[in-house]
Amino acid sequence: MPQLKRAKQPAYQKIQRSIQEHIRRQNLKPGDAISSERELARIHRVSLMTARNALIGLERQGLVERRRGSGTFVAIPRVEYTNLFSTTELMVSRGLSVRSRILCKTIVNDQPEIAARLGLAVHSPLVKLERLREVEGQPLAIETAYLPAERFGEMARKPLERGSLFATLEQTYQAKLAYADEELDASVADTRLASLLGIKESAPILRIRQLIYSTMGQPALYVLGLYRSDRHRVLIRRFRR
Repeated sequence: MPQLKRAKQPAYQKIQRSIQEHIRRQNLKPGDAISSERELARIHRVSLMTARNALIGLERQGLVERRRGSGTFVAIPRVEYTNLFSTTELMVSRGLSVRSRILCKTIVNDQPEIAARLGLAVHSPLVKLERLREVEGQPLAIETAYLPAERFGEMARKPLERGSLFATLEQTYQAKLAYADEELDASVADTRLASLLGIKESAPILRIRQLIYSTMGQPALYVLGLYRSDRHRVLIRRFRR
């Protein structure tokens, strides 16, 4: 019986596989520069177009980021919202460093709509915690959490530069979190937000508003997240009935 010949792997896929392996082994980390198209063409002995196609494919996969005039870099991983994880929990599970820079930590009583969502009187005091979230030293999002001050008031005085807010609520305050109702829409960055996130003013951003519930079915906190749209992806599974 004649043997079937194995199909030869296209040259651009060989280049992609090589770069993917370097990323997997952490020889290349988020933010590191990738060899230029010309260098890849020379190393792999292929045409410039083949090397370019390899990088375009990796960019579509979200593995690299091509910056005009600067080159190609390993992309900061995108946040994928399929389960209820904090940003810290999600990124640490992928072996990435996460840091929070506190922008505002205080008690407010001027958020009647948010207080009502939390099942409180409209002028109830709330802990407001606004943080710039950074992954591998790169700005990712601005997250502002609101919590009932009656229960969580001391959080306005305690440091929270590192660690997960969800973990703090569950371990320190025994507030077991169960699920979230979320509203997603698109917006644009104002001057302050653009400066903090390192993007252009009026650049598109992803806005997610979360009302997070405890296992007792009670609203525990409200979170407004403003995310760089190029570093987030929302996956939705839909069923046809």
